[in-house]
Amino acid sequence: MFEQVSVYIWAIVVAWTAAHLIKYAVALSKGTQLGFRKQIFVSGGMPSAHVSTVVALWTVILLTDGVTSGLFGVITLLALIVAHDAVRVRRSSGEQGVVVLELMRAAKSKLPEPRVSKGHSVPEVVVGALFGIVVGTVVFFIAQ
Repeated sequence: MFEQVSVYIWAIVVAWTAAHLIKYAVALSKGTQLGFRKQIFVSGGMPSAHVSTVVALWTVILLTDGVTSGLFGVITLLALIVAHDAVRVRRSSGEQGVVVLELMRAAKSKLPEPRVSKGHSVPEVVVGALFGIVVGTVVFFIAQ
């Protein structure tokens, strides 16, 4: 099975899927009542699926190509951008979105309410990164 698809692609698919399934389980344990389809693609939550995915790929590239490869340099930059975006940019815009919704509701606005993406807290990103390292390592060694 692993021979037909690149180990890089497997790392992406497994990390993304597993992180979203964990995120769904965490939401259920907190009593969140969202449908599976909506919850599996929701932004924010524990762990960060974006960070899990890019760090799983980072781990596979590290183990396959080493720290001196150009590809490792590129994926390191990408991982840092994704983690920064999750915590700083998307988190900030999500907080602003919540305020906009509150203002719209207080003003009894007739405009359609915008969708708000939460972004991630630092712990969600750290857990996502650790999970990505585990997934990437497991995928790498299974593919050997």
